[in-house]
Amino acid sequence: MTPELLLHLALVLVPMILSLTVHEFAHAAVASMLGDDTAHRQGRFTLNPISHIDPIGTLLLPTLLVLSGSGIFFGWARPVPFDPVRFNRRIRMKHGILLTAAAGPISNLLLAVVAALLLGLLPTNEASYALLSTTVILNVALFFFNMLPVPPLDGSKVAFGLLPDSATPMLRTLERHRWIGPALFLLVFFFAGSIIGRPIMWVSGEILQVFGGLR
Repeated sequence: MTPELLLHLALVLVPMILSLTVHEFAHAAVASMLGDDTAHRQGRFTLNPISHIDPIGTLLLPTLLVLSGSGIFFGWARPVPFDPVRFNRRIRMKHGILLTAAAGPISNLLLAVVAALLLGLLPTNEASYALLSTTVILNVALFFFNMLPVPPLDGSKVAFGLLPDSATPMLRTLERHRWIGPALFLLVFFFAGSIIGRPIMWVSGEILQVFGGLR
């Protein structure tokens, strides 16, 4: 493996691990604020990446994508568990699920903004520019992916909280076939990557321009 390839791998894995760690911690933090201590009891209410890393989704898959030269970066972490039954009675269970699920993708958008701000405020060299701009694009991509309304993604739980109760049986049926969502996404991801990439790159560019002053 050449030094250039190692640097490229680091520029992907470092923001990937950071972004997925913050994503899962956000789930745990909101669930905790709503009264559910499941993440606490299972040692997942932490910003320690080791607690959240999925060997395949966080390390192996991104590494293989970099080595393949595909230009596509994607990954996942171990989902933080939460128990809606433990939520405070002041909030409806479905709304608690919505807030907990939405916290992860929203944290990714906030990370993208923070990375753009750092690009605009701090002196950067070629490596730090690549690291921060990759962080912006990666977090926007994670937001879009996780907000897809298909189980087991966060977007399906957000949809559950927004849709009327009459839609619950349909969502429960989709939950029993959790493989459909990821399978459908991967098909589109690999065969229509440019279509998916356009909104991701547009939003990333807007964030870099507005918060980083980059044109």
